[in-house]
Amino acid sequence: MDIRRTILWMIFSFSLLLLWNNWQVYNGQPSLFGGSPANTEVAANNAPAAASQGEAAVPAGVPAAAPGNNADPAVPATADAAQSESQKVNIRTDVYNLTFDTTGAQLVRAELLAYSSEEDASKPMVLLDNSGTSTYLAQTGVVGAPQGESFPTHLTPFQLVSSERELTGNDLQVVFEAVSGGVRVVKTYTLHRGSYDIDVRHDVYNLNDQPIDPSVYLQLTRDGNDPPNTSFFYSTFTGPAVYSSEEHYQKIDFSDIDKGKAKYVAQANDGWIGMVQHYFATAWVPPAEQPRFNEVLKLADNLYAVRTIQPLGTVAPGEHKTINADLWLGPQDQEAMQAVAPGLDVVVDYGFLTIISKPLFKLMTWLHGFLGNWGWTIVVLTLLIKLVFYPLSAASYRSMAKMKQVTPRLQALREKFGDDRVKLNQAMMEMYRTEKINPLGGCLPMLVQIPVFIALYWVLLGSVEMRGAPWILWINDLSARDPWFILPAIMMATMFLQIKLNPTPPDPMQARIMMIMPLVFGGMMFFFPAGLVLYWCVNNAVSIAQQRYIMHKLDKETRAAQR
Repeated sequence: MDIRRTILWMIFSFSLLLLWNNWQVYNGQPSLFGGSPANTEVAANNAPAAASQGEAAVPAGVPAAAPGNNADPAVPATADAAQSESQKVNIRTDVYNLTFDTTGAQLVRAELLAYSSEEDASKPMVLLDNSGTSTYLAQTGVVGAPQGESFPTHLTPFQLVSSERELTGNDLQVVFEAVSGGVRVVKTYTLHRGSYDIDVRHDVYNLNDQPIDPSVYLQLTRDGNDPPNTSFFYSTFTGPAVYSSEEHYQKIDFSDIDKGKAKYVAQANDGWIGMVQHYFATAWVPPAEQPRFNEVLKLADNLYAVRTIQPLGTVAPGEHKTINADLWLGPQDQEAMQAVAPGLDVVVDYGFLTIISKPLFKLMTWLHGFLGNWGWTIVVLTLLIKLVFYPLSAASYRSMAKMKQVTPRLQALREKFGDDRVKLNQAMMEMYRTEKINPLGGCLPMLVQIPVFIALYWVLLGSVEMRGAPWILWINDLSARDPWFILPAIMMATMFLQIKLNPTPPDPMQARIMMIMPLVFGGMMFFFPAGLVLYWCVNNAVSIAQQRYIMHKLDKETRAAQR
């Protein structure tokens, strides 16, 4: 055995990791490496039941507020009339600048005032949008009308009946109403101070002389474009999601929708639907413990929708029924989202490492409560993790230090036995027994730590708390790359130092590869968020200090034994 075997063991272990990852993806579990997983078991055979509840009558076209899109031919002719009567209503709170369209009383633009734009830091982050370059809308409506008629949908002209347009107290109600097909719908959005959870109430009044069986649909419509500044070097999910207690979190690729291979629970009694992107999410949360029907579909070229439809039951003439829902529209704040609905916080998806990632995130937020700076929180968290794993690290560094001490003797054995591999291996094993060296001792303890460090990687990558958070001096945003590339340069330097502390591979080709690795990984880190690079720099620096300490201690023991 020699250092090559250690490297082969590491390659073998990493191959097992890849095989396990592919097996997880094949079985519908999230990918360890952040790619979009295959979705869990399909419940599409429930779709006919959804259609029987009026799903087929949901207008599939682009709303009137989005001219120029290639709408589905099923759009009613009333869409053109609605477009001509459309008006924009601007509503402002302490966290939002919202724009409603009176066509359908739909949300067509949402600016998040506490977050800056990726493209222009002087402007707020735009989540919902309806412009020439972006389509992302929150829509609702009522379906289930008799043949030839239509209840108020997201294509129906509504009228604003409330007067307040700016939040002055703790709550602000924005109320719209419309009448169509003998049904009056009053749609009330209730905005709360400091909250990204919007209460949405639908009051459905039957003005006919016959009973009706309407259903309310809640819909999110979005193009398939990636958010601005999406990185090629690390993967984050963008697309629809469906959650239920039956199948839990199901992410759906836009490409699967294009191919007709989207898999999700079509009928459930709980859960939510949403659109997810890096750091932000929108989600409709219908009332719990009530049946609903979910659908994900393609509306037009590069335009998709996810919706849930909830039957109201029979509404007698002159009567009305009310249904309440929550609309989450904002950052992936795990604590706040969990308070809105069970499972809503899993949009921050750590995959099968969630069992490790969740406690790490809680520890990180607890530390931030004391430190008040996310950069120093990363530093302290990394130090704590290194402290916890010090016994394993010490065993690994001690083994590598011993291997470095016997490297000249290993080289002498190779020169002595030449190509006689059998005798060479026998001599090496004898030397290992005499010196009490485990050739794999430097590898195996490190493998135990890999899941923790990967979990921490995803915590730092997925935490919206990093977005716009400064550290010191030139680092003004831990979610953006280092503007001066100082941290990546430090990381490359620390990687070189680590390699120099380790035993030199006897094979010149292996030695060259080891020296190239810092350039490759360091070059990649030029494009990674500064928070992640800070974590690697601290990790490398502490590893070097620990390794130097162990080597110094071993040298003292060796000198004492030789006296």
